[in-house]
Amino acid sequence: MRHIYLLLLLLFSAGVHAQGPRVLIVTAHPDDETMFPVTVFKITHELKGSADLALITDASGGYNGLVASSYYGLNLVDSATGRKHLPLIRKKELMASGEVMGIGNFFFLDQLDDYYNRDEKPYLQGKNWDIAYVEKKLDHILANGGYDFILCLVPHDGQHAHHKTASISALRAAQRFKGPKKPVVLGGQSQNKGYTFQFARLTGYPETDILKAAPVFEFDRSYSFGEDKKHSYMIVADWVKAAHKSQSGDMNQAMHRGDLETFWYFAINGEEGVGKTKALFDALNTSGYSKK
Repeated sequence: MRHIYLLLLLLFSAGVHAQGPRVLIVTAHPDDETMFPVTVFKITHELKGSADLALITDASGGYNGLVASSYYGLNLVDSATGRKHLPLIRKKELMASGEVMGIGNFFFLDQLDDYYNRDEKPYLQGKNWDIAYVEKKLDHILANGGYDFILCLVPHDGQHAHHKTASISALRAAQRFKGPKKPVVLGGQSQNKGYTFQFARLTGYPETDILKAAPVFEFDRSYSFGEDKKHSYMIVADWVKAAHKSQSGDMNQAMHRGDLETFWYFAINGEEGVGKTKALFDALNTSGYSKK
C-alpha cells in the first residue's frame, strides 16, 4: 500500500501536503454518474482526493418514474408535470447521489433536457443548446479547478445525443485549456465481465479518438471480500442509483448490475498521461477493500 501512496504523492501533491487526485465529472443528466460511482467514491474516500460535477442539462426530462409517482405524489410519467417539477427533484437527487460519492461542488449549466435522440449536431452547433455558454462555463470551471482528471461518458454512436454532446464538450474544453496542469480526460462506462464492447472514436469527431497504445482501465466493483464474502463495492453503486428515485424504471433495471467500471483513454491526452492514469488505477485497485 505504501508505494501506492508515495506514487500518488508525487503525482498529486500540493506544496508539502499530500493530496489525492482532483476530478471533474461532466455529464448531461442526473444519474449519468451511475456509470462510474465507485471510482469517484474511492478517489474521495480512500485516496483522499476530491471531485466536482458539472451537469449540462436542466434535468427536466426522464419520465419513467412510475413507482416514483407514488413516492413524490406527482404524475412523473406525464411530460407537463415532469417539466415543472423534475428540475428541482432531479437536482436534489443528484446532490444526494453526490453525498455518497463525496462530490464537493456542483455546477448546473441548465440546458434544456428536451427529448431522447441520437443526433448531437443541433446541440454542438448551438441550435438546441447555448453551446457558447456551455463552453464558457466549462472553461471557467477548468481554469479554477486544478483538476487532474475529467470523467465523462464514452461518446459512442449509440449514446443519447446529450451524452455525446456533454462528452465532446468536455474533450474540447480540455483541448482549449492553457493551464500548467492539463487534465486527463477519460470516457467511462459500466460493463459486465466478459464484455465485448469496443470503442475507437465517434465518427466525425477526431477529439474522441482513443489512444490505441493505452489499455482500457478497469475497476472491479463486484469483487467480494469480508465476512463470508458478502461485501463488495456494488453496494456503493446501489446507494448512488437509489438516490435517483424519480427514475424508478431505469434504476430498477440498473440496480446491482455492471461488474466493472471501465475507462477509455483519449488520444488528446497524449502518451505522457498514460502513466499518470495507470498510477490512479493501481491505487484504486489496491486501496480500501480491493484486491491486493
